[in-house]
Amino acid sequence: MARITYVEHGGKEHVVEVRSGLTVMEGARDNGIPGIEADCGGACACSTCHVYVDPAWVDRLPAKDAMEEDMLDFAYQPDPSRSRLTCQLKVSDALDGLRVQMPERQI
Repeated sequence: MARITYVEHGGKEHVVEVRSGLTVMEGARDNGIPGIEADCGGACACSTCHVYVDPAWVDRLPAKDAMEEDMLDFAYQPDPSRSRLTCQLKVSDALDGLRVQMPERQI
């Protein structure tokens, strides 16, 4: 179980506990967090679960694979270092305390 903070574009924070084995996207979906649409259901076939990872966490996450990099090209205002697709971030105890911020919109 990991405690993850999802920050809406306007600044409202949602702190939820997400079960290990789920993805950060599934944690948002299952807890009704606005700002993560996840149109493809986690198949890494869109960019509607795009977030900006808190700078303190960027180097603590697994590297992006080629498919995630490709999909981030379609995200709204991607940041080369901080942008991630939450469907590609598997939750484990190591993610306890993760903070992610949603972009202004998903496309």
